[in-house]
Amino acid sequence: MKKIILLILAVSFSLLFIQCSKKPIDAPVAEKQPHELAIHGDTRIDNYFWLNQRDNEKVIAYLNAENAYTDKMMKHANKLQKKLYKEIVGRIKQDDESVPYKDNDFFYYQRYEEDIEYPVYARKHNNLDNAEEILLNVDEMAEGHAFYNVNGLNISPDNNLLAFGEDTVSRRKYTIHFKDLTTGKLFDENIPNTTGGSVWANDNKTVFYTVKDSTLRPHKIYKHILGTDPAGDAEIYHEFDNTFSTYVFKSKSDKYIIIGSESTLSTEFRFLNADDPEDEFTVFNPREKNHEYSIEHFKDKFYIVTNWHAKNFRLMETPINATSDFNWTEVIPHREDVLLEEIDVFRNYLVVSERKDGLNQIRIINQHDDSDHYMEFGEDAYFAYTSDNHEFNTDLLRFRYTSLTTPFTTYDYDMNTKDREMLKQDEVVGKFDPSDYQSERIFATADDGTKIPISLVYKKGLVNDGKNPLLLYGYGSYGINMETYFGSHRLSLLDRGFIYAIAHIRGGQEMGRYWYEDGKLLKKKNTFTDFINCAEYLIDEQYTNADNLFAEGGSACGLLVGAVANMAPDLFRGIIAQVPFVDVVTTMLDDTIPLTTSEYDEWGNPNDKEYYNYMLSYSPYDNVIEQDYPAMLVTTGLHYSQVQYFEPAKWVAKLRELKTDNNLLIFDINMEVGHGGASGRFERYKEIALEYAFMLDQLGIRK
Repeated sequence: MKKIILLILAVSFSLLFIQCSKKPIDAPVAEKQPHELAIHGDTRIDNYFWLNQRDNEKVIAYLNAENAYTDKMMKHANKLQKKLYKEIVGRIKQDDESVPYKDNDFFYYQRYEEDIEYPVYARKHNNLDNAEEILLNVDEMAEGHAFYNVNGLNISPDNNLLAFGEDTVSRRKYTIHFKDLTTGKLFDENIPNTTGGSVWANDNKTVFYTVKDSTLRPHKIYKHILGTDPAGDAEIYHEFDNTFSTYVFKSKSDKYIIIGSESTLSTEFRFLNADDPEDEFTVFNPREKNHEYSIEHFKDKFYIVTNWHAKNFRLMETPINATSDFNWTEVIPHREDVLLEEIDVFRNYLVVSERKDGLNQIRIINQHDDSDHYMEFGEDAYFAYTSDNHEFNTDLLRFRYTSLTTPFTTYDYDMNTKDREMLKQDEVVGKFDPSDYQSERIFATADDGTKIPISLVYKKGLVNDGKNPLLLYGYGSYGINMETYFGSHRLSLLDRGFIYAIAHIRGGQEMGRYWYEDGKLLKKKNTFTDFINCAEYLIDEQYTNADNLFAEGGSACGLLVGAVANMAPDLFRGIIAQVPFVDVVTTMLDDTIPLTTSEYDEWGNPNDKEYYNYMLSYSPYDNVIEQDYPAMLVTTGLHYSQVQYFEPAKWVAKLRELKTDNNLLIFDINMEVGHGGASGRFERYKEIALEYAFMLDQLGIRK
């Protein structure tokens, strides 16, 4: 009888479903089709390799079955999920507007109207009391599209033309369009398969842009003359090294158009006078392995932020006509305890963004007498950064500030007087008082004795009795820092007794460049053990216990929580893995997959046996075994470009096959767009509401 049932299901769904006494009887189980993967004398059998066929009806049937199963298993929590969504969206100001910034005689801003998903981009000439000019009404443009995104808005130097990129699929392949702002009409020509960004030369008709190859790697720079057929555009630069990506931008001074090429550990720039777009680009300084630098023009010189003989980076300068590193002179030396991140250049001041002891700092240097000072922020854990500083001839610095208890706040800072003016704090609609919440910064001890920072936020009055529900987040890759910023959606957890925690694990750069290098390549496992050590510390210090602790991570952090699920499953009640990068070895062996070749310096190249063995030892998919796993919610998008949908699909299928527990495992796939997610400002919160409902349901919290 079972064989007959299986045969019927195979015919009707083109997929085998089986019953298993250790799993819910209607849990979908993907057909096993053994596929051999052999290299370095090692053969792996991948039973679910076939799931990487996006256009295969059997694959779509399996994904649809997983979505149906998720809907069924979470149906009893629908009311809670809707309540959470309503709460989260209810805190968002419906008719909102960004703080205008000035650029070339215009004030630019974006605004939202009530119940509208997408923004209106607009500007006013010279004075904010003048009439509004709408550049793009994105909500109107998005009609009829399940996903819609606009990026790269770029105004010509004469203020009359707009270039912008449009993506309707969520594969990050943008088509560039041009709009005449004097007539409001779009030009006939458009340019497909780009990054969306573009750069105007100073003649108001020449545009430089970047296109992508079949792996979505930005690999060529082209030059377009407005009014001509893009098919005839001239190729300006081709990045042949498939471990590098290329891009183009304009200096803040508007004097130079700059082409950048970068890999994980190396950069190279070329520059061209923006007044002469027909001229040839000049190499700034040839690429060298392990040499990263960035450049910014200032008067008769370039500033260079570089790690040349400087692990934590230092600042150099060089004359415009002598840009090779033989001519560089030091402005700010290397410091062992300070990471130099970036600079902003003004007529009278140089603004330096630094990081010390895990916290970012903003340093103001007078260009005339070299005197300097640091801005003060007054909290133990915060995130402050420079923002929208397009004007060169000003002494006002625009910056934004936030913390785990402070909504994003925009300021203008007078670099002469040191006075600051608050221009806007993001409104949290409803009864929100930041004084009702407490943040703190604590340190766990890693296996090797390293102190790992943890940032926490919770509602005041919480007692450390070891019973609090806690959501632990981390990232730990690419040198990306997990900043302590405010999120009003988290209030739905905090108000229900949750603690929200960020583990600042190695692989980021919170504690300097060394922090990054100790969490990559053949030291990648430090990232996973750091996270485990943070979880253990939070339990030991009575913030929570294993029955109330959840882990969450997306993309490369999906790798983190996937590895942790294999290594320490008993530490967590549940795990949320968003678009997780879990099939590390197979993906990194396939150079046709987006991002693979550009990431060898991050993960290693498994064509090298040493890296193959090391990556294989932690790859979440390859290390699923017969053991109990926590409850898990896994999410992805069919068209997501950064991590392909089939990685979590294979992982879920293998978990269903091997896990020995009865804990819930559900897989939510957005079949229309990438899980970078729904593109509207409200739609994305439906995904967060599902995640929160999943955790609360696991704890038996129904309200």
